[in-house]
Amino acid sequence: MKPKLMAATLVAALGGFLFGFDTAVISGTTQWLKEVYSLSSFLLGFTVATALIGTMIGALAVGKPADKYGRRTLLLILAILYLVSALGSALAWNWTSLLFFRLIGGLGVGGASVVSPMYIAELSPARFRGRLVAVTQFNIVVGILAAYFSNFAIAGSELGQIEWRWMFGVEAFPAALFFGLLFMIPRSPRWLVAQGRLDDARVVLDNYGTDTGSLDEEIEAIKASLDIEHHSLQEPFFVKKYAKPIMLAVMIAIFNQLSGINALMYYAPHIFKMAGAAAESALLQTIAVGGTNLIFTMAALAIIDHFGRRKLMLVGSIGYIISLAATAWAFYTYGAEFNDTGSLVVLLGLLVFIASHAFGQGAVIWVFISEVFPNRIRARGQALGSFTHWIMAALISWTFPIIADISGGHIFAFYMLCMIGQLIWVLRIMPETKGTSLEDIQKEMGIE
Repeated sequence: MKPKLMAATLVAALGGFLFGFDTAVISGTTQWLKEVYSLSSFLLGFTVATALIGTMIGALAVGKPADKYGRRTLLLILAILYLVSALGSALAWNWTSLLFFRLIGGLGVGGASVVSPMYIAELSPARFRGRLVAVTQFNIVVGILAAYFSNFAIAGSELGQIEWRWMFGVEAFPAALFFGLLFMIPRSPRWLVAQGRLDDARVVLDNYGTDTGSLDEEIEAIKASLDIEHHSLQEPFFVKKYAKPIMLAVMIAIFNQLSGINALMYYAPHIFKMAGAAAESALLQTIAVGGTNLIFTMAALAIIDHFGRRKLMLVGSIGYIISLAATAWAFYTYGAEFNDTGSLVVLLGLLVFIASHAFGQGAVIWVFISEVFPNRIRARGQALGSFTHWIMAALISWTFPIIADISGGHIFAFYMLCMIGQLIWVLRIMPETKGTSLEDIQKEMGIE
């Protein structure tokens, strides 16, 4: 693997770091926001979901501009959105302004969930693509863990009512770094070919690697996949020939959130308090969740191109079912009267849950969605998959505090049943894409 390829991947994947940080940082602020703005469970859920509404808009809106202006240009715009959101949320003058700046951050997260993995997939040779696109997920996980550590450190500084402002504001530093580093990476070679800039594409492929070993063969394969003479980049998207990749992207995105992963990301301290943990202990347990996420993401990253996407999804699905069943049992058994045993079952159950997610869905989703669409509609396909993911995330995150107030057991039992559905889907429908060029995956989908 060429060092330049790894360097460009790490820079693009910083969009994932900010995605993870922005997603998780609000978990440390929910109690403060509830007190400062006198929020009910419904309004707290709405406050958390506001950023997710932004992610839906960002994911859906970014596809066509990414085709028109390029992947790198869009990443620069997203870096600015992250910076504005971090500073604006920290300086929010009322609840409405906080919602606005969280919405702006959501636009950045939604856009990055589309453009970062798509850019890396289009830059990477097939033999490295799985692990390189999965670097985005690795950075998401590092961002989540960094947010948990940041929240814990700030909470220990005894800053009082401005504590939550510092938690949001810290994100401005990595956002500014992301913006600066983006000027050092190339444009996507497949986007350059689509724009007719063949000489520029040839330079990028020469510097960053090819599937065929021949620059001319690679350019011709990409041109054949795009087939501009017969297929416009503006051709209809929701048509029969694209039904299979559309269905695959939508289903993996729906199942990703029906696991309850974003409920844990946004409400981890709240869940541990429900299970009897004190406030400081709840934040420490949240860091344990983030650390487990990181370790198992690294494990998946190391083997995704060897074992493939389906095997990781199978292992993750089984782990989901076991861990969610144990967590639901604990809440049904102990209710509001948790003892040390019940609290330990919840902690271990959720650690197994996050390990299962990191090793399965977490590592696979953005790789898989970036692979299954033809070059000419990849931006729109990635946008659809990401939009589906975020609309489900908003629904899960908004409803969690409301249903959890009724019964913690009900909510985790529901997620378990959904993961049984995912296991069946993986066994019966999900194809394997490891080690296959993007152009050959298109052929295997039966798309000319």
